[in-house]
Amino acid sequence: MISEPPNAADAPDADPVGARAPSINSMRGHVEELAERKRAAVIGPDPAATERQHARGKQTAYERIETLLDPDSFVEIEGLRTHRATGFGMDRKHPPGDGVVTGWGTVEGRRVFVYAHDFRIFGGSLGEAHAHKIHKVMDLAVTAGAPLVSLNDGAGARIQEGVTALAGYGGIFRRNTRASGIIPQISVMLGPCAGGAAYSPALTDFVFMVRGTAQMFITGPEVVTAVTGETITMEDLGGADVHAQTSGVAHFLYDDEANCLNDVRFLLSLLPSNNREQPPVQASKDPADRRSESLYDLVPTDSNRPYDMRAVIEEIVDDGVLFEVHEHWAANIVCALARLGGRVVGIVANQPSVLAGVLDIEASEKAARFVQLCDAFNIPIVTLVDVPGFLPGVAQEHEGIIRHGAKLLYAYCNATVARISVVLRKAYGGAYIVMDSRSIGADLALAWPTNEIAVMGAEGAANVIFRREIAAADDPDAARRQKIKEYRTELIHPYYAAERGLVDDVIDPADTRPALIAALAMLGSKHADLPMRKHGNPPQ
Repeated sequence: MISEPPNAADAPDADPVGARAPSINSMRGHVEELAERKRAAVIGPDPAATERQHARGKQTAYERIETLLDPDSFVEIEGLRTHRATGFGMDRKHPPGDGVVTGWGTVEGRRVFVYAHDFRIFGGSLGEAHAHKIHKVMDLAVTAGAPLVSLNDGAGARIQEGVTALAGYGGIFRRNTRASGIIPQISVMLGPCAGGAAYSPALTDFVFMVRGTAQMFITGPEVVTAVTGETITMEDLGGADVHAQTSGVAHFLYDDEANCLNDVRFLLSLLPSNNREQPPVQASKDPADRRSESLYDLVPTDSNRPYDMRAVIEEIVDDGVLFEVHEHWAANIVCALARLGGRVVGIVANQPSVLAGVLDIEASEKAARFVQLCDAFNIPIVTLVDVPGFLPGVAQEHEGIIRHGAKLLYAYCNATVARISVVLRKAYGGAYIVMDSRSIGADLALAWPTNEIAVMGAEGAANVIFRREIAAADDPDAARRQKIKEYRTELIHPYYAAERGLVDDVIDPADTRPALIAALAMLGSKHADLPMRKHGNPPQ
């Protein structure tokens, strides 16, 4: 369902600059009129609409673009375009730009394309001309091989233009899909995004949301109440916290626009411009051979004791800087972009401090999408493994842990970028295989001397294998302890996997950083081709 744009008062009643002749019959007169028209487009049709936007804690479309891009780098296209609708009083309203600002500029000197809804004009709603402007800038982004950033602040299709507005969305969705894996696509949610409009951000690589001002939903609160009888606010239905923590729609969450847009800039600095380029390398003052002896104390040797995997990652990567994706959703796995020796890497790591780091449905989906993103844009993947298995339970089985877990398996098996895994402590059962083991194609598999790679933990294995012997013993508890010790000594000692070639090396934890940097340098020229096919059919 497409909702009507709220705050209709923000829509202009008349053109800010009429179609008038130049004040004098000269080139200077024409140039003066051109400058006035462009100035009026930036100012907007109604100063009160700008004031209302600022009162909500929101910038105007032009102000947002100025915040996002390098100073004075923005080049606008189709800034003077207007709609051609005539019904429902639209013939009296022809504001320039038709509610969306499109063009390109630079972020840290690299070209980026952008479009920004202007909520001051028709509530940022999408009509035919509005959609065609977006189509144009999307096509240019793919042609030029540069990222596309959308600054979303509109309430859906323009009802006054009927089905042509809906067709405009179709053109956007088709272009989102065609550009997927070709150029990075980033959606920044800075206002309402209702009905069909919500599907374009869902098709992009990253979604940023700002608390209090951004909402996304297919059907609004009024429809929910009418159909189900449930009463709910816009914020509780589709606010930033809901999508960052519950639905997983939003990858990043912010309290204000300035910090949000600043992190969009940072994310762009970690991504290549397109799938034919490598991520930008940045010189680092953090020594490549730096040892991290603090890891001895950060990670307990007792595999049942929790710790914060983020602290491990911060100790390993350049300058302790990581950019975590989906921080607030499926927190039992960590997905982050960082640099090692100046090279951008994607890090996938179990989080022992949340659900003991198990894999469940949401963690599998989160990591699978991240692995696919890294593979699409030539970002090497480092996997830090400390996983007790998949989360058991009736709910997980009935909700499809098999097919959801298979998504992560498929993503790793399909990835052709450099892949390095490090087993820190436990790696049990199918979860060990799924977390980029050698058997599914990891280029290098390393392990710490605290690693436990096995079908299951020693306690569980002893209870299964020696069940009858333990039950028949005079002292079952003593017998169980003895069998656990035997199983651990025989099959779970730290060198068992290395002796069988399933681990390339057992390393000193303090040498994890230099070992990874050296491995990434060695794999820097890796090239692998997948079999010829139209596309695979990943599990859904």
